[in-house]
Amino acid sequence: MKKKIQLLPSGISLIDTNWGGLYRGGTYLLIGSRKSGRTLLGLQFAMECAAQKEVCLYFTSMRPKDLMIQAASIDFDLQHYMNQNLIVVVRVAPPSDFYEAGNPDEFLVEYMNDIVTVVDQYQPNKIVFDELTPFIGFNNLNLLQDVFMRTTESIEDNGITSLFILGEPATPLAESIVDALAAYSTGIVYLKKKETENGNLSGGIMTITPNVGHTEGQFKANYCIEPYKGITVDIKKTQTSSNIYPSSFAVTDNPDRDPKYMPLADMNLPEETFSVPNYYSINDFYLILNNQIALYKSTGQVFNIISFRLDQAAERAGLLTITQLQNAIRLSTDKKDKLCVLSNKVVILVTKEDPKSVASLISKVKSNLPNNDPNYLKNVIQYISVFAIKVDQTIQTADDIFQQLTSDEHKEKNELGFY
Repeated sequence: MKKKIQLLPSGISLIDTNWGGLYRGGTYLLIGSRKSGRTLLGLQFAMECAAQKEVCLYFTSMRPKDLMIQAASIDFDLQHYMNQNLIVVVRVAPPSDFYEAGNPDEFLVEYMNDIVTVVDQYQPNKIVFDELTPFIGFNNLNLLQDVFMRTTESIEDNGITSLFILGEPATPLAESIVDALAAYSTGIVYLKKKETENGNLSGGIMTITPNVGHTEGQFKANYCIEPYKGITVDIKKTQTSSNIYPSSFAVTDNPDRDPKYMPLADMNLPEETFSVPNYYSINDFYLILNNQIALYKSTGQVFNIISFRLDQAAERAGLLTITQLQNAIRLSTDKKDKLCVLSNKVVILVTKEDPKSVASLISKVKSNLPNNDPNYLKNVIQYISVFAIKVDQTIQTADDIFQQLTSDEHKEKNELGFY
């Protein structure tokens, strides 16, 4: 390599948190289905490059105007960085007529060679190719591997970090093609999307898998697509290995458990989908509660308060932290719900009148805990308790709700400043 190998920020939080970034001169694949957020993640990668005052060469089949609209949806002023020559957009036409060629594979080889030519012309620090799928439909997989290896080696020798975006393979042949490229990549980012019942995108699971280096290993996290933010993930610096809890840890009952909290382990409920909510400070949450109580008194609109309490023994045993529980609840609540953290409790204001909403939320939290291994869940849920309050005429102000939430922690009442 002509440049010293180093880790650089990628703009992809799961990678930067767990791997420390991407290797300069590395070749990475980004794989996902249509509307999984691939282009948005590619734009975030480019945006981080521009923020570091480095040049990103962005190959795309989209019209520049459409790409700018996509960038604007994550609050990325693409035109501004293009004017500074920090982002160079190159439009490439898919090889729609290559099947008419006498030798389709050789026709595709020329396309791959053109990538090197353009890269040599601009000498960027990073490249994004969105997307490469139409250019890799080789019949001869050995030829594909050979040309891809030569292409990437030429790029890597100039210290350029590349992100090649690919569609999720839908056939055995497509899987073989992707496997052929993966063998010569530094690492892979995979987006597995989820859809709501009405078909709208709600996010999914992001997995990062190393092939060369990145000895920290494979990681995964829930991700969602947020307006003006792009792809955000539930950061938990935890390997995907299921054996993350102490195997010698013995489950014991907590004699100090507040009797009004029901053990989460007792609740065997079906899983459902989730969206992203809002967290509030204690003072803001207090004001929101008072407004919601006033609305109830004037309109009769019922609401619920749900409190998840984490026994501190779980943290001491290395099973679960309050931050990890907070993330699981964040992933499990509706965007209209309001959340607040009170010491070792996460409190949610649920405005839905559906009597099943509380049970549904509890089920989602269980499914979004840091590890889905049955043994881990059996251990950890013994230390999570749930307490629900349904508003009625006895509740006059937010003080009444906080009184119930903190009645077992008198010292904490004074610290909250509401008494």
